[in-house]
Amino acid sequence: MTRFRDVPEADALGQALAVLRKARGLSQAEAGARMGVTSQAWGLYEAGRRPGMFRPDVQRRLTAALDLTPEDLALEMARRPVFAAPAPERLEERGRTFSAANSPAPLRRTLQLRDDDLAPWAGSGVVLIYDLSVWPRRDQGCVVETDDGPVIGLYHRGDRDTVVLRGPDGDKRVLERRRIGAVGAVVARLEGVEWPE
Repeated sequence: MTRFRDVPEADALGQALAVLRKARGLSQAEAGARMGVTSQAWGLYEAGRRPGMFRPDVQRRLTAALDLTPEDLALEMARRPVFAAPAPERLEERGRTFSAANSPAPLRRTLQLRDDDLAPWAGSGVVLIYDLSVWPRRDQGCVVETDDGPVIGLYHRGDRDTVVLRGPDGDKRVLERRRIGAVGAVVARLEGVEWPE
């Protein structure tokens, strides 16, 4: 049996879950009992080592045990800068000095949907949080930053020349790699949240 790999978004999800549990004043045993699992099982979720923790039904059960919603979990993840390390003030290599102005853009970004083109997966008003350091898995939501702006869809496949996204209705969109600036997996969807323009 293969073990669930350590991945940054799993750690982030687990850390956010632990923060929410502690804020509710519950122990791992109490939270686990509310969900119908042992304290050890709950601890594996918080450690980011439990398969299935990205499934919406599992996240609903986890957050329901805390009298919260999956959106509360996504908001807590968004508050925590867990993926990107702070940019250094200066970088030096063999006598050369480079300014931090040349450092890369933040890896985690947000995008609010303005239409229902992706319904029922995500509709108008939903805020997507995507991470450019995480390549999407098959059928995972992703944002592709292109020359013409962001393209959103479910990741289907990619090769040397193209990336193929699928819409909720199954239609496919082929994007040329030469026009792509970055690809990031959607790590959270926020619904019913007032988001600043």
